[in-house]
Amino acid sequence: MKKFGIIGFPLAQSASPAFFNKKFEKEGIDAVYLPFEIESIDELPAILEQHPELCGFNVTIPYKQKVMQYLAGMSGEAKDIDAVNVVKVTRDSDGKPVLQGFNSDVIGFTRSIEALIKGKHKKALILGTGGASKAIAYSLKRLGIEYIFVSRSAGEGKIAYADLNKEIIEEHTLIVNCTPLGMTGHGIDKCPDIPYEHVREKHLFYDIVYNPENTLFLQKGAERGATTKSGYEMWYLQALASWEIWNR
Repeated sequence: MKKFGIIGFPLAQSASPAFFNKKFEKEGIDAVYLPFEIESIDELPAILEQHPELCGFNVTIPYKQKVMQYLAGMSGEAKDIDAVNVVKVTRDSDGKPVLQGFNSDVIGFTRSIEALIKGKHKKALILGTGGASKAIAYSLKRLGIEYIFVSRSAGEGKIAYADLNKEIIEEHTLIVNCTPLGMTGHGIDKCPDIPYEHVREKHLFYDIVYNPENTLFLQKGAERGATTKSGYEMWYLQALASWEIWNR
């Protein structure tokens, strides 16, 4: 039996095990998808040793960059983004695992947001600077949308949450939450600290979090009249892309 899985911490929010195992059962695929909740990326070699049937796995918070030290190679897209969320596992002649990294977040995000943009949004704020935010930035660049990262402290190519004001919010009509705030396991009663009072109907709030679908971030955007989009479709599309990668 082939094995697939996901590494991350925590994994209570992940819908991937249920999705893939249902897919395997429905399509008669002799495989299983397992959650590998690890507190350190250093535990990955042990997983590979204990599960020689492992053919591939997804990568979520906080390992989309840390996993790269174990890879034999990466796709051009993953290199450009500097983050990996899909790993294909093969074995060499000695039976040792060979890991190749890919990024399907770009596919999921781009395909899920294209219809909502339609030339309406020229500038975006990306909340957070982790692995997922890099994929979003890559996608926005391909879509012709300017962006600024927002972090706890200012720096090159990013501004601090404390520096957000009416002018910046009004100018950047697409706001994408790439932080885990609001996610199951990370405090569903939390949201990014931005001045929501300056949000208007022209804004589009996109949250890459998909569990729960209606995060506090999205609720606050909707209260101000903004269009909102959860990360569920992005997750679904990137999951399908993962399956395609593992079966190439």
